[in-house]
Amino acid sequence: MLKAYIWLTFCVIVWGSNFVFGKILVQDFSPAALTMLRLLFIVLLLIGLSSYKNPIKRVNKADAVTIAFLGIIGVFINQWSFFEGLQTADTTISALILATTPILTGFLAATFLKEKLTIRILVGSIIAIIGIYFVVTKGNLSSLHVEKGLLWIVVTMITFAIMIILTRVLSKRIDPLTITLYSNIIGFIVSIPFAFTLDNPLRISSNLSDWAFLAGTAIIVHGIATLIWNNNIRHIDASKASILSNLEPFVAMVVGLLLLYKPITGPEIIGSLFIVGGVLLSTYQRKKHINKPYLVIRGRRTLR
Repeated sequence: MLKAYIWLTFCVIVWGSNFVFGKILVQDFSPAALTMLRLLFIVLLLIGLSSYKNPIKRVNKADAVTIAFLGIIGVFINQWSFFEGLQTADTTISALILATTPILTGFLAATFLKEKLTIRILVGSIIAIIGIYFVVTKGNLSSLHVEKGLLWIVVTMITFAIMIILTRVLSKRIDPLTITLYSNIIGFIVSIPFAFTLDNPLRISSNLSDWAFLAGTAIIVHGIATLIWNNNIRHIDASKASILSNLEPFVAMVVGLLLLYKPITGPEIIGSLFIVGGVLLSTYQRKKHINKPYLVIRGRRTLR
């Protein structure tokens, strides 16, 4: 049990650090080019995993259309808007905004999957929004200035919530690895022409260390950490694991301090407590589900 918690905590540290990794990478690669290259490494990794575990499976036309939509919206736009936003957006605020994804997912699930929308979700949403407002205004509640980068991070959050909903629908008929492989292949294919049209100018580092950092973070964040999480999640209560995942914004704060020398401010701490508290309130379930498997997509966890 202790070993499982240690490995899961390692995964949370890796995923929380991804905001800082992205901030570093966009200094040397333009966003669309970075998206294309990172998806290339992820696709190669997924093809290797799929070949090792089970042969690539076919899907019917209806599911293929859904997977294509997932690849465009949930993979390409999601990844591109993340890097586009990190060019100017603060890493801690970005992590806090993305931490509210479960709340938006709850609203989308209620709208499209007819799941129940509870008072707890509504109250949790209000608390989280107060936290975001407090962080964005830096404690000065009378002054609100939202920079362009944060708007792209909001797009990342929205597309990620859409990805969760689409994956939840597809996972009833298709195994998670097949969904992830096909959607990332679609996302990669779509990213190729956009890398040469969206980026002005197109920036690709010629430094070998930058390429190694890009490949390493892609493989570790989207590959190794995912495998470790899936391998250890069965040993503990899923609700406790979800609480661990909410520590990502705090990890982003600490890693940002260590690598980017970005100080942690009082408003960030107070706002993050509101946001994480709101998310926990929204996603809390009175009935515990023991050892319920997680579906891991792009380094994020959603209950199957």
